[in-house]
Amino acid sequence: MSFSHQGREIRKVAVIGSGQIGPDIALYFSKVLSPFGVQTIVVDVSADALASGQKKIEKKIAKGVESGAFSTEQQTKMTSSITWTTDYDAIKGVDLVVEAATENKELKSKIFAMVEDLVDEDAILCSNSSHLEPEVIFANAKHKGRTGVVHYFFPAERNLLVEVVPGADTDEATTQWLLSFYEAIGKVPIPVKSRYGYALDPVFEGLFYACALLAEAGVGTTKQIDVVCKKTFRMGVGSFTAMNLTGGNPITAVGLDNYTTKIGPYFRTPDSLKDKVQKGEKWDVPARGEKPEVPEELAAKIRDNLLGAYFGLCGEIVDAGLITVADFNMGLAVGLDMKPAFAFMNELGTKKALELVVAYAANNDGFPVPKCIEELGKDNKPFDIPVVLREDRDGIAVLTIRRPKVLNALDQGVFEEIRTRFQECDSDDSIKGIVLTGFGKKAFVSGADVRFLAKIDSVKMGEETSRGSQVCVDAIQAVQKPTIAALNGLAFGGGIEIAMACEARIATKGLRVLAGQPEANLGIIPGAGGTVRLPRIVGIENANVMLRGCRPISSEKALAFGLIREEVASGLVGRAVALCRDMVDGKAERSRMSEAPLENVPETLPAVEIGHLSTKVDEILQKAILGAARLPLAEAIPFEAKCFGEVCGTEDMRIGVDNFMKNGPKSKAEFVHR
Repeated sequence: MSFSHQGREIRKVAVIGSGQIGPDIALYFSKVLSPFGVQTIVVDVSADALASGQKKIEKKIAKGVESGAFSTEQQTKMTSSITWTTDYDAIKGVDLVVEAATENKELKSKIFAMVEDLVDEDAILCSNSSHLEPEVIFANAKHKGRTGVVHYFFPAERNLLVEVVPGADTDEATTQWLLSFYEAIGKVPIPVKSRYGYALDPVFEGLFYACALLAEAGVGTTKQIDVVCKKTFRMGVGSFTAMNLTGGNPITAVGLDNYTTKIGPYFRTPDSLKDKVQKGEKWDVPARGEKPEVPEELAAKIRDNLLGAYFGLCGEIVDAGLITVADFNMGLAVGLDMKPAFAFMNELGTKKALELVVAYAANNDGFPVPKCIEELGKDNKPFDIPVVLREDRDGIAVLTIRRPKVLNALDQGVFEEIRTRFQECDSDDSIKGIVLTGFGKKAFVSGADVRFLAKIDSVKMGEETSRGSQVCVDAIQAVQKPTIAALNGLAFGGGIEIAMACEARIATKGLRVLAGQPEANLGIIPGAGGTVRLPRIVGIENANVMLRGCRPISSEKALAFGLIREEVASGLVGRAVALCRDMVDGKAERSRMSEAPLENVPETLPAVEIGHLSTKVDEILQKAILGAARLPLAEAIPFEAKCFGEVCGTEDMRIGVDNFMKNGPKSKAEFVHR
């Protein structure tokens, strides 16, 4: 058995090093690859380190069973798929190596010299370095084209981000395979150009450095600074606490000194950090439940200093050309779990952000004022942070919705961006067809972001909100070129609504849950064309059950219903591109939706068991389904919006949305049916 991806068969992977992060990398591999029969080999020269790593991982898997994250069958499969050994010969025949040894270039070079003599020439060799350039790590490698850095983040089995850093001699095919592979196994990979520290560690360590400087200057205590840092950046913990949790003092002390020559003169290792490393001490941080007092004037001073440092650090990395703004913004949110800098600057206003950076630079020698912030800040223009990414493949535009933290959920901004991308592609003569897909393997689009629904406070606002979404979805259907939705995972609510506006849909094979319109669970009805297009595609009877009963369907049933054209075992987007090209060339049948009313529309809909759902909402939903079916498409869409507005005037709409916001999607709202 093996995991097949883009022409490579992965039968066995190796993790070198059973220290702090190696076992966690192995745990993730076992979780996602053991179902395919892939073996994970963990190698370390220390038997004690292996025993400790094995104990740690087996404990985490056991906790997963207790919490319901894993079944006992998964537990057995995962633990048995990992081999712990001091024998490097065990890695013979591996297809992918991830080295996770100590951050020492001589040690890493020595390890890869041994590894290269043991593995086949087509095996990919990666280092989970946090700082060292791939050119340094693989300086003596015989086949540099198959090497690169894949930087995991703490904790590696749960933090989804990985920085993929190619060296000067890394083959482009290797880089692209790694990016695609990590996305396919559920991670969130971002490409970063080679420089010491890459993109995110200079921010993590640079923000800590800014905190340390404030503490050394006596501006506030480490506890006070930690509290303000956590609140300002909406982090789970402040910088000092994060340093304690990750055991990052020693590596940060080395990193900051190297940044002085590798990045700029602002950086140095502060004396307080040197002292902590020498004594092996942790930082004084708030205990669980402790709330240190921070006067507002002091909090504002600390906050402005840290914002100036944060924005400037991130701007310098963009100026250096290491990463795109879109990738960086997402990486900060996913990898460092903090409010992303570029969205933050847009929210504050780039003029204000520039003022904060200039003020920080004036008080900290060697700190740069980034050009990217200067250029936008002088006119208070926002950063462009796309979440719908475009890649052109020989005349076919592939659009990818990428919001991994919310499973690609839609808000009005995303709707507008989808509209813009489709219209751009429609007016581009070099583009003959369009494929729309979602990032990752879990979701095409998980639905609408309920936070923007929670802002609706009237019938009028409800209708306007629905029309705003509908206009964007209608722009997809207006495109005359072939359009295909490649459903890589679940498509709920607004997700299946935008997919239905495409001319055709295909999906990953074997998805137990693919498509659904669960709006009635929230006390609302579909508002982006769902009551109009679903009956036209799958028939009124099937749509009736899906819409009113909130019953999702599998990819197999979606194929039987005619919701999708085919299931695809592997290479979904590639198949969508090929199908789109065949439709362009006349080799595959076109299937544009009729704009006429449906025929033989019944007077009433068959009864559906709706359980706890609101009978008032169901009444309006039935009116929307039947009314839209009797109208031409152009009139049916705004009719749905009127019905959506009507729902927004009910008590049950507010009850449903409030319940979702407070208790999550699994909680049943207590509707009052009015």
